[in-house]
Amino acid sequence: MDTDIVNMLIHLLVAMAAGGLIGLERSYHGRPAGFRTHTIVCMASSLLMLVTIYQHKWFPGGSSETVRIDPTRLAQGIMTGIGFLGAGVIMRERAAVRGLTTAASIWATSAIGILAGVGMYSVVFMATALTIGALWLFRLGEAHMPAQVYAHHIIRFHRSNMPDESELRQRIESHGFSVAHLSYRLTDDGSIFEYSMNIRTDARTKLEQLAKAHLQEGNVLEFSITPIGD
Repeated sequence: MDTDIVNMLIHLLVAMAAGGLIGLERSYHGRPAGFRTHTIVCMASSLLMLVTIYQHKWFPGGSSETVRIDPTRLAQGIMTGIGFLGAGVIMRERAAVRGLTTAASIWATSAIGILAGVGMYSVVFMATALTIGALWLFRLGEAHMPAQVYAHHIIRFHRSNMPDESELRQRIESHGFSVAHLSYRLTDDGSIFEYSMNIRTDARTKLEQLAKAHLQEGNVLEFSITPIGD
């Protein structure tokens, strides 16, 4: 078998392995872009870089001066194109934005694929390990770090049986929350009054406590508590 073909295959297999490892972490946590997406992104980036590494294959009978490609410009084009794919996994739900970490992992996977395409295998292995470490180990660290928890909170009442703002604030703050950006809305032909706000606390478990408290309040028609974060 042609030595160049073997080398190309090695480049692509290394890229697929690196992308697959990163994708497994995303799939494990149920993210929209997981194992297959990351594998294909990394392999495709490597494949495109092979265009520059083996450009002499384009015209086997021509001189070495026949084709000239700037590898750095192709790499920049790849990274720009991957940005559109990353944007596709970012989702906005009211005040919450999700998918930023997955978008960043796709972008990093593309960079790793480029390195695999040019044959910098030691850097590929290091970058893959560091990326997985950032996704996996940092997640464990975040779980034990003191941090403020933010959520977008909507709560609805019958207009005839609604608490005033001060009463609602007191009710929510009694569960360890602070309230900000509170707004109002009248819906259903004026029969339903809606409060919308951002709330903050120091423990995620308090979100569940607040939800249980709302379930026991007779005048609450419906509510939603949406954590803000990736």
